Amino acid sequence: MTLKRQATALSSADAAPRDYVLEDQIGHLIRRAHQRASAIFDQVMEGFDVTPVQYAALAKLHDLGPTSQNALGRLVGIDPATMFGVAGRLAKRGFVSPSVDPNDARLVLLELTDFGRETVTAMKARGFEVSERTLAPLSAEEAQTLTHLLARLG
Repeated sequence: MTLKRQATALSSADAAPRDYVLEDQIGHLIRRAHQRASAIFDQVMEGFDVTPVQYAALAKLHDLGPTSQNALGRLVGIDPATMFGVAGRLAKRGFVSPSVDPNDARLVLLELTDFGRETVTAMKARGFEVSERTLAPLSAEEAQTLTHLLARLG
């Protein structure tokens, strides 16, 4: 590289950091919005002692009925290792009952217990409040647009 090209590269590299504003970056903004949503989730779901990821698994299992652990993880965006831990904690607390899939012994089926079904039904009744409070600073149209755009990113 010539000295002139090196000087140009260095001045370009020096300019970039000055133009970079953390608060304007999408990852930072999504992380802050996630912090807000998580804090609101904790307030609204107080007393259930369930994480947002555990709730997602329970809610989807409630929608689907008995589902393989692997498929449930894919549907709620949880990698297999994390899903294994989530399923184990939910089973230990009595929310789900794991069993071997009769059609494929390699798969673990998860099914809500009666306690799990009662709990997730009560949590779903509060679920809309989490979304409403998270999106409260936005107009209805802005909230709908944001939700649509985030769904496209995910």
